Amino acid sequence: MQKSLSDSPANLQAFHMKPKKTAPCGSWCSPLSAQELASASISLGDIVLDSENIYWNESRPSEQGRSVIVCQDANGMIYDITPEKFSVRSRVHEYGGGAFTVGDGNVYFVNDQDQQIHKQGTGGQAQVEVLTTRENCRYADLQYDKKHKQLICIEEDHANKKTVVNKLVAISLSAGYEITVLAGGCDFYASPALSPDCNQLAWLTWDHPDMPWENSKLWRAWLLENGSIGEQRLVAGGDNVSIFQPQWSPTGELFFVSDESGWWNLYRETNKEIKNLVPVQAEFGLPQWVFAMSTYAFLDSGSIICCYNKLGIWQLATINCKNGKLTEIDFPFVAISGIRARQGRAVFVGSTADNVPELVKVDGDLKNFSVIKKSSNNDLPLAYVSLPEQISFATGAKSQAHGFFYKPANGEFSVADDELPPLLVKCHGGPTAATTAAYNQKIQYWTSRGFAVLDVNYRGSTGYGRAYRLSLAGLWGLAEVEDCVRGAQYLADKKMVDANRLAISGSSAGGYTVLCALTFYDVFKTGASLYGISELEALARDTHKFESRYMDKLIGPYPEAKEEYFNRSPINFTERLSSPIAFFQGSEDKVVPPSQAEMMVNALDKKGLPVAYELYSGEQHGFRKAGNIIRALEGELYFYGKIFGFDICGEVHKIKIRNLPQ
Repeated sequence: MQKSLSDSPANLQAFHMKPKKTAPCGSWCSPLSAQELASASISLGDIVLDSENIYWNESRPSEQGRSVIVCQDANGMIYDITPEKFSVRSRVHEYGGGAFTVGDGNVYFVNDQDQQIHKQGTGGQAQVEVLTTRENCRYADLQYDKKHKQLICIEEDHANKKTVVNKLVAISLSAGYEITVLAGGCDFYASPALSPDCNQLAWLTWDHPDMPWENSKLWRAWLLENGSIGEQRLVAGGDNVSIFQPQWSPTGELFFVSDESGWWNLYRETNKEIKNLVPVQAEFGLPQWVFAMSTYAFLDSGSIICCYNKLGIWQLATINCKNGKLTEIDFPFVAISGIRARQGRAVFVGSTADNVPELVKVDGDLKNFSVIKKSSNNDLPLAYVSLPEQISFATGAKSQAHGFFYKPANGEFSVADDELPPLLVKCHGGPTAATTAAYNQKIQYWTSRGFAVLDVNYRGSTGYGRAYRLSLAGLWGLAEVEDCVRGAQYLADKKMVDANRLAISGSSAGGYTVLCALTFYDVFKTGASLYGISELEALARDTHKFESRYMDKLIGPYPEAKEEYFNRSPINFTERLSSPIAFFQGSEDKVVPPSQAEMMVNALDKKGLPVAYELYSGEQHGFRKAGNIIRALEGELYFYGKIFGFDICGEVHKIKIRNLPQ
């Protein structure tokens, strides 16, 4: 398998197949069903290495979104650790991450239902013991302190819902499980990192109105004999610098990622002197939407295994700690996450352009890898796989936006000579996130049915340096919307897609982009908003702590910039709407409440425009249950079929559409 995105066995196999049938785009029969996509798939993350054992967290839609710790032991046996009535998930910052750790034969994990920390033996299905009983508190980023017999983690106290308090705490593992505050006073804490001898601790902080990818600080301190911390020292960050993933080398040197140079590069502190180890125009960091992300790890005292993002494509490499030499590893992965290493071996989640994400192990000389677990056993035949093409196009402010374009691909069908395919523009969330060239089953769901897809890395996306990442400042609801519009027009002007069948879809912040594009532009004919934002003032008044000041930078401080909030809220300009929209929403979403969708649904209904709305009971910010993932995906396809006028191959969920012309 080649890493090249343009030369793939998928194209070669398709070339040698029998002549294809032509049928209207959207109506093609595909071997990739929504049922198989949701029920046979899991998400892989939160990797922890302990002795010879490898642990990871699986989120399983087929089990109503339950998250389970799984172990591969030294003998290669794979088994579940988490008992059936538990689900391992943190809700700190609402997005969570870092929900478990392992130490001295025990697993320590956050249970989703009560958000308390529990203890369990690593033998699988062992008895579970509750460690914390603070019903208003949540926990994340768990670290096991072997020397002081304690857990170090982030505590988020919701006792006063108007003043949520975040702290860095230690939980004694002796009788009573006493909780001690290690550091407090900042708005946010993250990434506690213990030195190998457990004598020093590093961590990150940031304060409103900053987000961690804008401005964050790295601290370090000695741990005292009782496990508390001594005098704190600021190492780096602040002054418009973002810090990511502090980590100690086996010899006790502190490493971290900083964007002081304009790019998230890897730095080392030695004797209070800080050096950029690998000064390159590439990103070794990520926006910290969740805890416990990792882009590098130590193979031994002299070498690092790492990954970095360059123009949306991730590369695996090693770094020589002495001279900073960067050596690429020739593996086919274009997206890599969660790198962990121990005693010369590494484990991470790797994705290629033509296959599902996999939990991968690399041993010894780093020339070969083995797959521990695939995220899905539903392998789409290569002839049905659409490969991403990197594109860049001119947009506002004399800038360029980026994305990945996917042509329709199907081993049985092809686009007729007299037809151009419909285009679905995908808007990622965040908005400070990014799409990659990694194989995405949801994109293949559309391309294998005859849609073209443009996955946009609009201004504000990660992977293109600090300036691009922050270029959405003051322009949210304007710049990224323009980029999605310009991307669609770019492809339509090149006659690659049908200008009369342009659709746009996104979730969360991406859903807001969808609603803005359909309200303020007359380019897209339809779209789908998944838990998207329609009224910014309501969001500014009633959202969770982590993002409560995010819009100060994206739009302006509220209420001082109240007029801008009004002007960029689609709900205030529904008289401009002329396009049908489908809405999908979780009933328990605390980030974007259902009222945000319902206001728009009612407005479209009053105008007599075709509109569909599905509210999924028990779902939060993002759908985790297989049935709801299926209904949302099939419902969106059914909606476009009715709007664009194509018949769908096979049975799908028929979403109820109001005001649909007969």
